[in-house]
Amino acid sequence: SLKMTSCRLPMARLACTGKALRSLAFQQPQRCFDRFGSLKSSTLAPAHRYARHFCSNNHARPAVTSWSDDEEMMRDSVKTFARDFLAPRVQKMDEAERLDPEVVAALFENGLMGIEAPTEYGGVGLNFTSACLAVEEVAKIDPSVAVLMDIQNTLLITAFNVYGTEEQKQEYLSRLSKDTVASFCLSEPGSGSDAFALKTAAKKDGGDWIIEGSKCWISNAMEADVFVVFANADPSKGHKGITAFIVEKNNPGLQVGKKEVKLGIRASSTCEVIFDGCRVPASAMLGEHGQG
Repeated sequence: SLKMTSCRLPMARLACTGKALRSLAFQQPQRCFDRFGSLKSSTLAPAHRYARHFCSNNHARPAVTSWSDDEEMMRDSVKTFARDFLAPRVQKMDEAERLDPEVVAALFENGLMGIEAPTEYGGVGLNFTSACLAVEEVAKIDPSVAVLMDIQNTLLITAFNVYGTEEQKQEYLSRLSKDTVASFCLSEPGSGSDAFALKTAAKKDGGDWIIEGSKCWISNAMEADVFVVFANADPSKGHKGITAFIVEKNNPGLQVGKKEVKLGIRASSTCEVIFDGCRVPASAMLGEHGQG
């Protein structure tokens, strides 16, 4: 029989063993050892140590559905916000097919538009799980508002956080956390799920780039003041020329087109966005050339 002792398991071993170990280890220890005892690596400790870890009821890893104190606090506070502030406004927004500006302002005031943005840029500084929990609680009450939050937090905040220069982070993470909605412009009539087929192009002109093309089904377009636009800056390289650019709403070359009429999630704006001679400086490139 196995002697039950604790051991700390590297993440690599967790990935190797998978669901089979999780479902087996705590019920049938000897079968657990027999099945996974041969999983060895020269860079990891002997396999029997991992079996001991998983087969010990006294040293089980916490479930992935166990939230941290910060995550629980976020979930509970957003649940209250959605129930008390958002719920009374849902029907009116759905009938009007637009978001109430007071709701958008309240999202910013409560830190729900910059959950993952670092605190030094004015964000809340929490993790991806916290953002997911917040979006989930809002979606229970109004999926239209959840769309606004989700795109802002998991797409735009992440894009600036990961790919932005320090100057871009200072400028845009602070704005997106405080009072500015952003929009993610990727889809086109001929490139929905196949994003590599996009036709919007960016041509170099001196120190600037000129974007030409159009996007469709762009969420948050009516509310956004900042757009992250994907365009091919070198069509000769195919999809490897796709590059991301930051475009301000007041750019004369950007036009928000018609708002789509939808069967559901009606308060969320879904629009065409047109780029006609849209000139942006080289500093507007988000990430590297060809790495959009």
